[in-house]
Amino acid sequence: MSIALLLAQAFCLVAALVHFGSIAIVTLRCRARPDETSPLHGQPPITILRPVCGKEHAIERTLGSGFRLDYPDYELVFCVASRSDPVNAVIRDLMARYPEVPARLLVGDDRISINPKLNNLAKGWIAARHEWIVMADSNVLMPPDYLDRMLERWDATTGLVCSPPLGSEPDNLGAEFECAYLNTYQARWQLAADAVGQGFAQGKSMLWRRENLDRHGGIAALAADPAEDAAATKAIRANDQRVRLVRHPFAQPLGARALQAVWRRQLRWARLRRVTFPALFGMELVLGGLLPVGLTVLLAIEGTLSAWIPPLLAFAWYGAEALMARSLGWHCSRWSPLAWVLRDASLPALWIAAVSGSGFEWRGNQMNVKEDSLLAAESD
Repeated sequence: MSIALLLAQAFCLVAALVHFGSIAIVTLRCRARPDETSPLHGQPPITILRPVCGKEHAIERTLGSGFRLDYPDYELVFCVASRSDPVNAVIRDLMARYPEVPARLLVGDDRISINPKLNNLAKGWIAARHEWIVMADSNVLMPPDYLDRMLERWDATTGLVCSPPLGSEPDNLGAEFECAYLNTYQARWQLAADAVGQGFAQGKSMLWRRENLDRHGGIAALAADPAEDAAATKAIRANDQRVRLVRHPFAQPLGARALQAVWRRQLRWARLRRVTFPALFGMELVLGGLLPVGLTVLLAIEGTLSAWIPPLLAFAWYGAEALMARSLGWHCSRWSPLAWVLRDASLPALWIAAVSGSGFEWRGNQMNVKEDSLLAAESD
């Protein structure tokens, strides 16, 4: 047998072990009983910062969920860049409907970085009344125990607690495709990394103690990288602290998504990963089921493997994803296997596109990860 065939067999075996191993780790991690002792810091007062831009899908429901938290002492601070943004009316209506919850709307855009979300958040960080601060995207659906679930993961070694997004309620194939990326692919790898002590930040939900960021220069320190979550990971690790992820991630209702919009979003994130965590990005080219299943087909044609191995591997590969999603209560429909196959088929193209350019558009801002510069922005 040639060296090439031996290497192909070895790759398929390692890829399968890593795939099934990561699924087992995440399933066991998420199903483990949480520590029943009180969180290290109890239930301290918390400020929740929510950067908002435009009227997204289910925006009234996701923003409204923040007013219905089962937590004794917290405030909501909504950050909007433009006075003409139509979402302002939604926020004011919610504040009027829940007067018992301390809430403020701050309008303005502080250009402290190339990151429009970070610029929007800057005023909220300064205005926050409490030492503990959550940054939560506007499309995060907060369950009543949202804050307790984040605090439950905080221990003496922690500097930041985060949650990756879980796609939910997809209304078309484009949204199913996004779920395939967000859930059993990206969230799985992030949770697996956290399980082995290598958690990294995700900007959807981040719980801070103000001192952990202020010692690096405050919120402006998150401008050190094009993405605030990459800068947050590096800042916390520089403190010799850990980034930890919640046990069960929080949902993001998707509704209907255009495939082109999903692709642009994934390309933006891939190009950001390329410049912020290049070693991890380099490994993404060989992830997914397309390459190992395809290699087993070639090996079967060569007569090196039995003909039943490729279909068995494909069935087991995606069947394991389905079992994980169903056992954890993540979205899984009859369309999900098709979306997972399309996702894996798109991974090489996404990787090549990510290394072939540096520009992308984010909220109307033309950005370039290579030059780290804001090229253009919409005026208010």
